Amino acid sequence: MLCALLLLQPLSFSAQGPEDPGAPPVLAPFEALDSLCINDWWNREPSAIVETRVPRNEVIAFGIYTVHASTLKLTAQLFPLYPKETRTVRLECLRNGSWREEASAQVNDLGWSALLRVENWDAARDVSYRIRHGEQAVYYGTVRRDPVGRNEISMAALSCNSSRDRGLRPDYVRNILWHDPDLVFFAGDQSYDHKQHTAAWLKFGLQFRDVFRDRPCITIPDDHDIGQANLWGESGKVAKLQGSSDGGYNHHPQYVRMVERCQTAHLPDPVDPAPIGQGIGVYFTSLMLGGIDFAILEDRKFKSGPAGKIPKQGPRPDHINDPQYDPASIDLPGLVLLGERQHQFLNEWGQSWSGVRMKAVLSQTGFCGGAHIHGDRDNRLFADLDSNGWPQTGRNQALRLIQAAGAIHIGGDQHLSTVIQHGIDEFRDGPWAFIVPASVNTIYERWWLPEGEAPGANRDEDSVLPYTGDYLDGFQNKITMHAYANPDQGYNGEGYGLVRFDKAAGTVTFECWPRTVDVSLPSTEQFPGWPITVPVRHQ
Repeated sequence: MLCALLLLQPLSFSAQGPEDPGAPPVLAPFEALDSLCINDWWNREPSAIVETRVPRNEVIAFGIYTVHASTLKLTAQLFPLYPKETRTVRLECLRNGSWREEASAQVNDLGWSALLRVENWDAARDVSYRIRHGEQAVYYGTVRRDPVGRNEISMAALSCNSSRDRGLRPDYVRNILWHDPDLVFFAGDQSYDHKQHTAAWLKFGLQFRDVFRDRPCITIPDDHDIGQANLWGESGKVAKLQGSSDGGYNHHPQYVRMVERCQTAHLPDPVDPAPIGQGIGVYFTSLMLGGIDFAILEDRKFKSGPAGKIPKQGPRPDHINDPQYDPASIDLPGLVLLGERQHQFLNEWGQSWSGVRMKAVLSQTGFCGGAHIHGDRDNRLFADLDSNGWPQTGRNQALRLIQAAGAIHIGGDQHLSTVIQHGIDEFRDGPWAFIVPASVNTIYERWWLPEGEAPGANRDEDSVLPYTGDYLDGFQNKITMHAYANPDQGYNGEGYGLVRFDKAAGTVTFECWPRTVDVSLPSTEQFPGWPITVPVRHQ
């Protein structure tokens, strides 16, 4: 109810309101970006995304955290501050019945976030915390104990939170709280407001903060978060072409750094922190929780852009719609997917099993072309180079490392939920992958619909879905389709994933739940084709 009031009702101001802003604002190094929340934001027209002029005792929007290797990292996200207001936030924990300050940090005027860090954190117990700003603003939550002693560890996974639905997310919050997962993963596109990330990130926080105030959460930005329709980062190049298909970033590097700071500062420290071009940082890392070792990748940051490197064979450099094209013509020497730094990380991570029972890789998108129809029913693409199915050599390198680690893969981005077992040299010799549905599927729908509507070889005889089995995607990558949630199968394909790791059985179960169902009701069903349980390496 509080969130609805913030979004819908006019607000009163304290003496530090727009008529008394105090000193001049800190000026951003970029223009025409994030204008609703930076510089003299109080002089701007009210945001259509979220109300930024909140009462000053409600200026802390949310907190988001992880615990790894005895270190708590918690990002405090604030609404915009007036110049005369303090930039200090404090973290207090409830110890033996009393609140004790354990960390403080400075709020960055670009993005209004602050990272609170506590070393030597005891992960064996639940700890109540509160974030404080000034004398009035307080935000409460709980840092959960590490569930290492439990056999089943669960993770909710979401992606693609479209800006075409500005409302709250009561169905998701109700259902995820009922599942009570140990971890929440947002795989990207938390924001679709390309030039107003802070307002959109605040809105995302109001939508989902009751999910992650009391449990660890992984958020990784994707292309829309940093203000691009697609991203081939090429290690920090400046993109010259509209659509950035030549590789690189469209927006000012400080804007990109702001987005990544707000969304990823609370993650465990990056394993290889050297920045890329333009001083843009990296965040690829790992998180251990309950004996499950999660590798967190950056699909887009090092990937080559297609324009100028491969022959154009469609209406766009990244779309191929010629059924006679040669897939080998686009898998050329020098093209990069994850890049050597992440290859080295995955190789070392995959060999480390101390205290580990099972492994999973988290990233933005899938390692194949898992859709045939893009955007509308008349748009069949043979290959979409925005997917990790391209470049094929880089795709196979990544999958060999994931398979060698005995890991599964979980991602989002595709607006089409699928369960696929990858093939590298042969069908079914690669890792299992679960691409979760779009939270809001109103911008770019996709369908799995093979030409001729033919089932694949060795289809799943017990599946209610007709198009399962072994296929070649548009890049001639080998894939085995086990489940898909086309938008015409109900609920517009909108929903979320739940992943259950059974450490004793050595299995992982993928669940796919529609957005609007009530999972507390015994008659509630998942999307057709789910759940799916697969065997994985375990210790």
